[in-house]
Amino acid sequence: MIYMTYNLNTMKYINFKDYHNERMRDPKFKKAYDALEVEFQIIHDVLRKRIEQDMSQRELADKIGSDQATISRLESGNLNPSIKFLKRVARAVGGQLKVTIM
Repeated sequence: MIYMTYNLNTMKYINFKDYHNERMRDPKFKKAYDALEVEFQIIHDVLRKRIEQDMSQRELADKIGSDQATISRLESGNLNPSIKFLKRVARAVGGQLKVTIM
């Protein structure tokens, strides 16, 4: 994935993985990122499974009786979903939800 970063006088394209690795060297950023690891993993897994199924956000929403905006909020990290909701999403994308407390 390629992202564009802006400077006052220049635009520069960078690879997301390189950007991520660079940011992870900052202890404050790494601490904040690690605190959100579970949320990021859920987002990653939902996106991956939805794309593997060649399914749009709207199609996923229709399958679970929701709307596209809710799926968008889930995938952008702006939704605090219930376990029940995540189970419906998992089934709709051909997966299953597993929760482990360690």
